[in-house]
Order: sequence, then C-alpha cells, then structure tokens
Amino acid sequence: MRKMLTIISNVLRGSASRNGARVVVSARTYADFTPQATFDIKKCDLHKLEEGPPLQAVLTREEGLQYYRTMQTMRRMELKADQLYKQKIIRGFCHLYDGQEACAVGIEGGINLSDHLITAYRAHGYTFTRGGTVREIMAELTGRRGGIAKGKGGSMHMYTKHFYGGNGIVGAQVPLGAGVALACKYQGKNELCVCLYGDGAANQGQIFETYNMASLWKLPCIFICENNKYGMGTSVERAAASTDYYKRGDFIPGLRVDGMDILCVREATKFAADHCRSGKGPILMELQTYRYHGHSMSDPGVSYRTREEIQEVRSKSDPISLLKDRMLSNNMASVEELKEIDVEVRKEIEDAAQFATTDPEPPLDDLCNHIFYNDPPLEVRGTNPWTKLKSVS
Repeated sequence: MRKMLTIISNVLRGSASRNGARVVVSARTYADFTPQATFDIKKCDLHKLEEGPPLQAVLTREEGLQYYRTMQTMRRMELKADQLYKQKIIRGFCHLYDGQEACAVGIEGGINLSDHLITAYRAHGYTFTRGGTVREIMAELTGRRGGIAKGKGGSMHMYTKHFYGGNGIVGAQVPLGAGVALACKYQGKNELCVCLYGDGAANQGQIFETYNMASLWKLPCIFICENNKYGMGTSVERAAASTDYYKRGDFIPGLRVDGMDILCVREATKFAADHCRSGKGPILMELQTYRYHGHSMSDPGVSYRTREEIQEVRSKSDPISLLKDRMLSNNMASVEELKEIDVEVRKEIEDAAQFATTDPEPPLDDLCNHIFYNDPPLEVRGTNPWTKLKSVS
C-alpha cells in the first residue's frame, strides 16, 4: 500500500514535444493527499444531558483508510457467509450484519481494546473488530477446527479477549454486561463495558432490572440499543409503545445517534466513555441503523418491508459509501487507492472461505473439552451411561 499512487504516469519522450525534450507528466504521491479534515456531523438527541457530543469530527487520512478497510471486510465477509449458507456449507442460525458496519467500527473508534464488549447473536462484525481474523470467523461459521471457538460455537457464539459473545438468548447479554462493568469498577482499572442489544430486545424485563442496578451502583456501562427498525419481522412501531429507546433508561442519561455515520457513532461513543470513566455511572445510546439482510438467513427480509425501502437506504445512507464520498471529496484518498483496498479485501475473504471449506471438522474427542478453565481432565457422561468422554481444559 505504501507505494506511489500514479494518477497519470505516462512519460512522453522524444518527438512528443516540438523541441525534442521529453515531457514528464507529474505523478501524485501521498504528500498530495489531505492528511486530515473536519466534518460537520448530525446533532444527537439528548435525554437528561445538558450537552452532548461535538457537532464536528476530525478524521485523519490513516483513520479513514482503516475504517474503510474494516467496514469493507465486514461487508464482504457477510456477503460470503450468505453465499456459503445458500450452498448449505454453513448451516443453522446465521444473522448477518451488513448495513450496520458503522456501528461496530464507530464504537471501536471511541473506546480502547482493553475495554470490554458483549452483544447479541448478530456478532460476526464485533468478533472481527475485537481482534478475531476473517479465517477464524469463517471457519467457525462452517464448524471447522480452525474456527475462533474451535468449530463448536457457530455463528452466535464467538469470543475473543475482552469480547464475551455472541449470545443467543434475547436480551440475556445485558445483565451479563452489567456484571462485566461491575468487575471493571471493582478492579479499578478505569475500564468500561459496552453492552449491546437490539430494538427487539428492548422490551425485555431483565434489561430494566439491569438499568436499575447499574444506576444504583454507578457502573461504567454503555448500554447501546442498535435500532435497525425491525425486531425479526416486526417494525418498531408495531412492537413498542415508545420508540424513543434512548429515553428508556428513565433515570439514565441517553443519546440518539445516526448509526449510519461512523463519525457520529465514534464521537458519541467517546462522549459516553468519558461519562462512564468520570464516575457518573451508566449511559444509554440508541444507534439508528438498518440491516440489509433479513433477521436471519431463514428470513428473506421482504415480506414485512419492500425492496424499494431497502434500496433507498442503500442509495442514501450506506455507511461505507458515506465514508468513501467524504474521503474522495476532501482529497483524502484516490479512487484507485480505495479500489486497491477492495481487491485486497476480496482476496482475503476468498482465502478465508477456501480455508473454511477445507479445514477438518473437530473430532468427537474434542466434544467435551473446555468445560472448565484450568482444571485437571475429568470424565463426562456421553449420550448413555456406558459412553464416557474426557474433558480437557
């Protein structure tokens, strides 16, 4: 990547000029690009806050290129998962994240990797931003030994350092996230926990119980509702008496954020993180976003919304296109440079898919491993009293 990008590289020699001297058309180097730019961003709606995140965001060229690569990788990874699922290579539950990339990448831009994060079952993107590789994620989706959970977790149960899944029970990750935040406070390391859930989970009673405890104990927890407009096949208007999810914390301050703009998400997350680290307790964010696929691969996604609606969001609010347009219009990158990233990303995804379809499946002997951490081996009963399996930590 760190090579000269030649916009016009033809060298016209000899007879190309009337005086016989060669004419060199200037080449464009990295020094010609704008190193950073400031952008106006949408104002957040506020609940119980005197002031909110800034209305401008600074983006460096390096940040922009990294955000673009990460979001493109997530997008292509999900499209490849869709393809493998339709080929029946990926089986079972599979919830795709394409369309919501600005949420995951923006959140990561506003916190540290030493902070903690827990989410629901639409988890492939967060597994990647938290440090998992495309190979590990794709191999986990196909149930192979090289998967990030050694082929035993599948789509909904992936984990990395400081990332606690991938949780299949609707809303159940929210109290777990508050528990992680309690550990952060107890250990005194100035860390926090980002606890994500969807609009479909927002009416769960356990979420309101968690709000109460987190507020009482002033836990460093950022509750984030990723509102993608539909809980399974039910629109938010039909599912919730109030769709102001950022106000649902009542006594907890809240923000409603444009979840399709990575800079909006990043600045709001920085604001929320500062709130938590200053000892003020939890804060709630609602990210208004959109998923292009159905709820899961078993949902075509067009029985409760129109294809025109999906296409309109793609054409007007796509998070990758928005970032790309900003960078190109402010001379922070060239079209050729971004195309080169696209080519590299596609190759990475194809290589990962090849690995995910050729890596062996885990043997039966691995079935009961990792039940406990750092314990001596123990016997585990199989499907009948006479079958014994061994568990190794």
